[in-house]
Amino acid sequence: MTQQERGRAGAGVSAIAFNEAVPVRFERDGRQIVNFRSGPRTGTPIVLLHGIGMGHAYWEGLASELSEIGPIYALDLPGFGESPEPDEPLDMPDSGAFVADFVRSEGLRDVILIGHSMGTQVAVEAAAAAPDLFPELILLAPTINVSERTVWRQALRMMQDMMSPQPRTLYFGIRYYLAAGPRWYIKKLATMLTHEVEKTLPRIQAHTLVVHGERDALCPAPWVDEVAGLIPDAHSVTIPGRGHETMISGYPAVAQAIRTHLGLPAAEPKPEPRTGHTGR
Repeated sequence: MTQQERGRAGAGVSAIAFNEAVPVRFERDGRQIVNFRSGPRTGTPIVLLHGIGMGHAYWEGLASELSEIGPIYALDLPGFGESPEPDEPLDMPDSGAFVADFVRSEGLRDVILIGHSMGTQVAVEAAAAAPDLFPELILLAPTINVSERTVWRQALRMMQDMMSPQPRTLYFGIRYYLAAGPRWYIKKLATMLTHEVEKTLPRIQAHTLVVHGERDALCPAPWVDEVAGLIPDAHSVTIPGRGHETMISGYPAVAQAIRTHLGLPAAEPKPEPRTGHTGR
């Protein structure tokens, strides 16, 4: 699909409101991905992978900004959001393979794959394993900085990043972190800490954009430079004044960076989603 076709994909199509998306479950080996589909029925599909302790609804703002490109598939990964908690978490390569299996089951192609935080680790593995499915890759606040792969260091950086939280960030953080619970959070964090993402990055064939917030303590500029430098076809963008959850509080700027990366014109301004939507 050409850049012009992407930009026109949603024209004249009634988009489904993100908070009215109907959940559809995809199961493999006792684990589930719960998919919340929204947007037009035609165009270039976009698949969204959330960070640790989060879920599909926090993508609402960014999904609204990108909805005219094509259908949006916001996934709840196993153990998060509305996806039930399995006995044990998948490692990152298997998580990426699970996402690729979901994409194949939906018959999608030419997918724009977008991950945030933990979701970038899953996205990297999916894109490396199935380059035919994912020609475009967007990594928002990629984790985990190779020099800080300990529980205590990550906890410190998270606290630093949340010193000046935005209301929307607080809302989604409280909602999803409490739902996931500490036991599952710690189990999944362990798979993030042991994942050597830098070994997979050079195998990515996708046209890649790496985005981070200027104030992101978990994803500092040197790490962003390293990530972008290891991917053969990648560049990076910094969102001024934002932290690790830049795609919640600063989603218009993130959306514009993505549109520029895809060669699309700027979108018309949209009303801000109301904090408190359930996403169901």
